[in-house]
Amino acid sequence: MSHVLPPSDNGVMLALVLQAAAPPIMSTPAFAVLLGIEASVSLGIMLLALCVVPFSAPLMVSSFTDGALSLDGLDLALRLGGVLAVSTAGGFGLRAILGTRRIAHYNDHLNGVNVLLLLVLAVAFMDGVTLRFLAEPMLVIGIAALAAGVSLLAFAATFLLFRRAGGGQDLMLGFAAGNRNLGLLVAATGGLLPDTTWLYVALAQFPIYLLPYLLRPLANRLLRVAPKP
Repeated sequence: MSHVLPPSDNGVMLALVLQAAAPPIMSTPAFAVLLGIEASVSLGIMLLALCVVPFSAPLMVSSFTDGALSLDGLDLALRLGGVLAVSTAGGFGLRAILGTRRIAHYNDHLNGVNVLLLLVLAVAFMDGVTLRFLAEPMLVIGIAALAAGVSLLAFAATFLLFRRAGGGQDLMLGFAAGNRNLGLLVAATGGLLPDTTWLYVALAQFPIYLLPYLLRPLANRLLRVAPKP
């Protein structure tokens, strides 16, 4: 990366730290259910990571990014806590208003709305990437390769580490490690991220959206050869 980034640009390091601090993406338990894997472990890890991130992310950012983010640790912690609190309150509020029976009845519709929201989020992240590629193709290609490599490396290392877990949990733990909810950190930091951090976050969406499709054949094979309890 030193050939495409100036030595003073630590935006990519900030992006890597944010990725390491971020919790797994929210769809991790749903992906487990889709594959026929018990989702309680994935759900528990995701919830635990969400509870920890207001404390861990500010500490990691302040320790490893050399001031790349113009936001102190306390402000970042409060912002993360605020985003999570508002989201949680909104979810419980909608559940109280609609009721569990109505939510179950319109489950497919709500899933469709969720897909549309994810599409809008992906489009927003990719804004300006094409122009950046035309202006600095090697920078975009390098950061895209880095984002994909980090995601795949995190998946492979975690998958191998928990290979004995069985029941597909090794696969889901790897999936959780390789697919991080960078959107949560972006929402908390607002428009304070450096340009190269934004670019990394945008390009990191490719492995996030592609990895589930790439993993389905592996998941089917693992579950097919798994011993029956």
